[in-house]
Amino acid sequence: MSQHEPREELYVDQYTLGLVGPDQEWAGTVTDGGTITTYTPPGCWGPMITPSFRGGHEVTRPIRVEGAEVGDAVAVHVRDVEVTSMATSTGSMAERAGAFQDDPFVDHRCPECGTAWPDSIVEGTGEDAIRCAECGANASSFGFEYGYTVAFDHENAVGITLDADGAHELALNAAEVMDIPENARQHPILLYEPDGMPGTLGRLRPFIGNIGTTPSVTMPDSHNAGDFGQNLIGAEHDYGVNTEADLEERTDGHMDIPEVRAGATLICPVDVDGAGLYVGDLHANQGDGELSLHTTDVSGTVTMDVEVIEGLELDGPIVLPNEADLPFISKPYGDAEREAGLDLGAEHDVDVTTEMGPLQVVGSGATVNAATQNAFDRASTLLDMREGEIRARCTFTGGVQIGRLPGVVQLDMLVPMELLADRGIDGLVREQYGL
Repeated sequence: MSQHEPREELYVDQYTLGLVGPDQEWAGTVTDGGTITTYTPPGCWGPMITPSFRGGHEVTRPIRVEGAEVGDAVAVHVRDVEVTSMATSTGSMAERAGAFQDDPFVDHRCPECGTAWPDSIVEGTGEDAIRCAECGANASSFGFEYGYTVAFDHENAVGITLDADGAHELALNAAEVMDIPENARQHPILLYEPDGMPGTLGRLRPFIGNIGTTPSVTMPDSHNAGDFGQNLIGAEHDYGVNTEADLEERTDGHMDIPEVRAGATLICPVDVDGAGLYVGDLHANQGDGELSLHTTDVSGTVTMDVEVIEGLELDGPIVLPNEADLPFISKPYGDAEREAGLDLGAEHDVDVTTEMGPLQVVGSGATVNAATQNAFDRASTLLDMREGEIRARCTFTGGVQIGRLPGVVQLDMLVPMELLADRGIDGLVREQYGL
């Protein structure tokens, strides 16, 4: 069966070398209304320490969605996220001078022989384990400023951090413990065996850090967002851009929003025919803001249903989280609240809009303020509202949440259902929240 023959069920276990864009090889085609299952390797740390990668993640090859054309949108219903790694290592990063030029996530160079994006081999464990295949030098661009190793109990949704002996034991069998897929090309970060804050207990709730549609230009997968994308401005490597305006080609797949988990629906822009949906950077858990800039990267499977929304032109993603993940002020109204609102409207002689649906517009930028402005702009365009009204509705019936510092946010608001109907997404909102 050819890559372009649509399948109602599509399984994907092929990955890019850190890039997203229209020149990447398709993984296959799924029907409008079909189901995709991806088997994804860890994002962030594994690709970061593997110098042949052109970006900071290892995402799936793009998936063509039948009937999706530029100017449409694709709704992605996340049905299941299952973590298959038994442990991982993570923490805050320290860059290694000499192992890159402009960007340690992108333009890797061996610090001794100067080979660009060198192949590498593993010798032993620890932060010196990743060696240039040409000359044997330590070729990784990153070490840990402060790192830790986490072992998982998936059944009870908890993890604990390990001491030096425990971290070293896992490092000896790193690829198997992390369940690195056969087709993946990254080195497992467990090799570094960090042992910070041993004995700390944490809760697990997996989600997808990088999921979206293919941008119209090729860029590093980790930089498909307005904050990480800033590193591309003025860069002299193959994926550099000239100005902030050039970043408008992004599709903001790299969100690191913990609410993008099983049960959520994501609405993504279509910037290339076929959409080019891709998935990667699964996380076992994360607090808002991803304050270390990295969290618990894991392998796992994602199952999702997709559908095309014709003519819904978007600049970036929209998230419809699980109702339990919505802020109190943005949850759908209950019967008692609607009745009380109607009574209050009658008392004050004003028509009351009680048919409202939650919406989260994603924005990104160099800072949280810039990302919030980006979300205001996107929401204004989507809903054909003045920014003042957007700000008012988000203050009175919503707010802003931080997906990742320095600059990814979700702009929450309750939107009149008639406006959602005009945009063709009222059915999605009603289905998501049982309205």
